[in-house]
Amino acid sequence: MQLQVMNSPFSQEQAELLNKLLPTLTESQKIWLCGYLAANQAATSSVIADKQVPQPTVETNVEPISKEVTILFGSQTGNSQSLAESAGKTLKDRGFEVTVSSMSDFKPNNLKKVKNLLIVASTHGEGEPPDNAISFHEFLHGRRAPKLDDLRFSVLSLGDSSYEFFCQTGKEFDQKLEELGGTRIYNRVDCDLDFDELAAEWVEGVLAGLSEAQQTQGTVVAEATATPHAAESAYSRTNPFKAEVLDNLNLNGRGSNKETRHLEISLEGSGLTYQPGDSLGIYPENDPALVELLLEEMNWNSEDIVTVNKQGDVSSLKEALQSHFEITVLTKPLLEQASKLSANEDLKKLLSAGNEETLKAYINGRDLLDLVRDFGPWGVSAQEFISILRKMPARLYSISSSLEANPEEVHLTIGAVRYETHGRERNGVCSILCSERLQPGDTLPIYIQNNQNFKLPQNPDTPIIMVGPGTGVAPFRSFMQEREEIGAEGKSWMFFGDQHFVTDFLYQTEWQKWIKDGVLTRMDVAFSRDTEEKVYVQHRMEENSKELFEWLQQGAVVYICGDEKHMAHDVHETLISIIEKEGGLSRDKAENYLADMQQNKRYQRDVY
Repeated sequence: MQLQVMNSPFSQEQAELLNKLLPTLTESQKIWLCGYLAANQAATSSVIADKQVPQPTVETNVEPISKEVTILFGSQTGNSQSLAESAGKTLKDRGFEVTVSSMSDFKPNNLKKVKNLLIVASTHGEGEPPDNAISFHEFLHGRRAPKLDDLRFSVLSLGDSSYEFFCQTGKEFDQKLEELGGTRIYNRVDCDLDFDELAAEWVEGVLAGLSEAQQTQGTVVAEATATPHAAESAYSRTNPFKAEVLDNLNLNGRGSNKETRHLEISLEGSGLTYQPGDSLGIYPENDPALVELLLEEMNWNSEDIVTVNKQGDVSSLKEALQSHFEITVLTKPLLEQASKLSANEDLKKLLSAGNEETLKAYINGRDLLDLVRDFGPWGVSAQEFISILRKMPARLYSISSSLEANPEEVHLTIGAVRYETHGRERNGVCSILCSERLQPGDTLPIYIQNNQNFKLPQNPDTPIIMVGPGTGVAPFRSFMQEREEIGAEGKSWMFFGDQHFVTDFLYQTEWQKWIKDGVLTRMDVAFSRDTEEKVYVQHRMEENSKELFEWLQQGAVVYICGDEKHMAHDVHETLISIIEKEGGLSRDKAENYLADMQQNKRYQRDVY
């Protein structure tokens, strides 16, 4: 819609500026702008009125809209927490009174006192809530959940569209709050791995909704003012630091079935800091050989210039496929978009109702090359095709060093992923970059992902129990380095497992030194392929069940790092069995015992 000068109070120049701006605005930006103009007009009118006529006091039974906002986050890796904290700062700058809290730290019974609630929640694994959201999720979906007729809420949901239950936890929170009587401030927003722009739009939409409610009752929301915050690094998830690789070693011995890389990376000049338990994000590059196969299959010119983002940045097609887009994972949304670019009826049939299981089986283990080979011909330009691809997501790795012990350095422990499926050799994008193509002196785009859900106890005298087979050993190396630096005197117990003692005992000499020096109290190991019957870490825990339970009774904090689907599940079940057996408890009470530990941050998991 074009603004006509003759029908408006604007000059020709103002009308031209407005006609250029308005078509570029999103719906949430338009809503915010309306709210801003209304607030500005209300403030001006209020000032004029105050100067002219004393305003009488009017009694009313209408309860004023609260300026108090509670933001609860459920986060496994830290993304939801950082978004919640960022939203909190923005709201505070606009004059709102904001409380930001982990769901595990929030008392559920206080929910009925909350008037404005914002939920930021990730989905973990196969549609499960993250660990620090479990108790709040159970409360909200249980019989004790209160009616929330006076609640206004909005949900920001994080997920990964390559999983079947995309953003499931956020969807469940959103639906349940509505069922309990709540009213939405702003509709739920579901974010994929590339969540920055959608999250920003959600915050603006929430602000517009809150501001509109305030203005309806004559309350003017303050404009944003600069609030001084603690000095932070200029580098972040959206502005990664190009860090130099100092060393890249294979930790496994000759003849091992595995390849585990130890990377030492310089943080010099970045201002980046971290704590044990945090993760490092890496933006990797796709395998050049896979990119070449894709270019050949599509008969594209690798030097064609294409636009790679909404900001209009451009690169060669080869560079775009190698550095900017994900080409190794298929998702249902991607196939749905691809079906619009192909006349192939088989693809449309695969996506039709009733073929959900067939679609799921097809997606599993295949990549973009499989898709373009299986469902051509593709009569579209390279620009049209890459516009449906997801941005290259960062890969998160548990940090395996202490900054206290290694100033201006960060270390990683990365297992190389190689496998064969559907007739082709497949490689992990980042792990094979690190194992085959990354040399000392090369650089990697990195950022620090803080994770407050996996931290050493504040009291260094608190006993800790660590369970980390394979590359799950990474954060516990950082724990030990940190405890050695600060002189922690609390007891520590490490359970480590892998395939073979001779070739796969990661950081063996370091563990032995920590045992000798008393930094580590005891260590139990399980090498599954060295015995006729496979032995895993949970078996070592069972063998020491009496002493392990004594440590729990003494207040020990239990940490688990590694594979969620198998190892972490088995260790969880083993812990319940040990508590049940040694504590003389029923199964239900043993589960409650472990749930209480989790609620009190004495059971923490960094699982993937």
